Amino acid sequence: MQIKPESFWLNIQHDAFYAQHNLSISSFLISASRTVSIDYISSPKLNFFSKVKGRFWRNEPSFVFQFLGKEEFEPTTKRTYGSILSNLTYVKTFASGILVPKSYILPLDDKQYLLPPTSLVQDAHKAGLKLYVSGFANDVDIAYNYSFDPVSEYLSFVNNGYFSVDGVLSDFPITASTSIDCFSHIGRNARKQMDFLVITKNGASGDYPGCTDLAYEKAIQDGADVIDCSVKMSSDGKPFCSSSIDLTQSTMVIQSPFRNRSTIIPDISSDPGIYTFNLTWPEIQSLTPAIMKPYRSYNMFRNPNEKNSGRIISLSEFLNVANKSTSIYGVLISVEYVVYLREKQGLDVVKAVLDTLTETGYSNGTSTTKVMIQSTHSSVLVDFKKKSKYETVYKVEETIRDMSDSAIEDIKKFANAVVIGKSSVFPDVGSFVTGQTNVVERLRKSKLPVYVELFQNEFVSQPYDFCSDATVEINTYITGAGINGTITEFPLTASRYKRNQCLGRKETPSYMSPIKPGILLSLANPRSLPPAEAPYPVFTEDDVTESPQPLGTEKSPSSSTNAQTHRPSGQTRLTLSLRLSVFASFLLL
Repeated sequence: MQIKPESFWLNIQHDAFYAQHNLSISSFLISASRTVSIDYISSPKLNFFSKVKGRFWRNEPSFVFQFLGKEEFEPTTKRTYGSILSNLTYVKTFASGILVPKSYILPLDDKQYLLPPTSLVQDAHKAGLKLYVSGFANDVDIAYNYSFDPVSEYLSFVNNGYFSVDGVLSDFPITASTSIDCFSHIGRNARKQMDFLVITKNGASGDYPGCTDLAYEKAIQDGADVIDCSVKMSSDGKPFCSSSIDLTQSTMVIQSPFRNRSTIIPDISSDPGIYTFNLTWPEIQSLTPAIMKPYRSYNMFRNPNEKNSGRIISLSEFLNVANKSTSIYGVLISVEYVVYLREKQGLDVVKAVLDTLTETGYSNGTSTTKVMIQSTHSSVLVDFKKKSKYETVYKVEETIRDMSDSAIEDIKKFANAVVIGKSSVFPDVGSFVTGQTNVVERLRKSKLPVYVELFQNEFVSQPYDFCSDATVEINTYITGAGINGTITEFPLTASRYKRNQCLGRKETPSYMSPIKPGILLSLANPRSLPPAEAPYPVFTEDDVTESPQPLGTEKSPSSSTNAQTHRPSGQTRLTLSLRLSVFASFLLL
């Protein structure tokens, strides 16, 4: 198959080396121009342009002078590229454009944050030069300001309200094309082209410590539809938002006066931890939050300047924040460890959540914000169904390849939606997507919306098929798999995708097509792949059913809850049929 590009750019970097071997790059180019239309020629050497100028058979290409590091020397003039940059009028005498590294326009400080932009774009345009930028790649470190999102980086060069470069050189043209064609100049209030929910995971926890006031403020600002609170309990019965029941995972408690409260609780973890129910609410409020570091093994860290910013907030404050927002569609309240907290700590999470919802006006109709209760335990959701009218969301912890009809029918009796993991949609091996399951299709046919987690911007979180670009991944899950919502730590990326102007066209450009599962794997060397793994299990009715919630005792003076021991992924569940408990709950409504 022959592909004819819209334009043809040749970068000539080592003509002197070829000359030493009696090879002439300039003669080759002149000869090639008889049959090939060359649109651009770039080189970091000034004298190269004098060798080829005026000798082409067809229309002469645009000559682009390439700037290397500012302290490096241009071999012809023996001047640094930085000094040549100060005389763009001279550059204009032999070139129609310049090619510069990103740092020439948007420099970084020593902490990898953006400094104010230079005036180079305006200066080049004033001198009559086109300006092109090099150094774009999705799988390298970029400024923390971009939150690991390569689309945001491109947009900062073409859609910042002050200047726009004339072109970019990229290792990942799919991202460059998408950024410029689909997302530039659309504005935050542009019409949405796709209808799905952007649901947060601990707020905008990719930018700030999760479940803090700043993480939720950023999530609302970034266009999240639903903000979430993973409810934990203090020893005095205060429900609050925290990404982990173990405070060592979400705060700097290990450096606090409470560090000696570490304990091992086998029902939760075999590792020692300092648990939320071992501290009072005032003690928890005094803690410094800590941003998550899911990829520290890759030396990738999130927003270091704000790694301990924000404050931990209670469930009531979280609900008030959502209620005051004019853009939030709903809240997702996640409830786990219910049985353990009730039976071992005397803390009733279900009651605490329902009481707080009532106190903040969510149960009496004064709030228009939708409430969704999420749990990995069917019995917990049945309990909420008995006691309230809120929507319930069932989270499937296991990675699965299919779901039986009986399991789906059981889920429909107590849940309004389902959460599954990304690999339950597009399974992968060795970071290559191997195919696509029919789990989403089956659930949607049964009128159960499907929300998928966890979407992150870091390129190491994605299989190679998605080109190290979170937007490519989101596009594949939305248009390729048809999911109803993304659960993400970076809501801006998903929210921006909803305003993707390429999706509103009669013909969708190729770079906005979903990836084809398994294509990249078929090109990989089999020797480089890990051994084949056993197939993921089928989710059955036995995986859904659990014994009804036992009655519990409150811990004074707490506003307590019903509890369930947190189930590790793959743990066998009790198989007592759910049908009778669900039927009884309907009779009580």
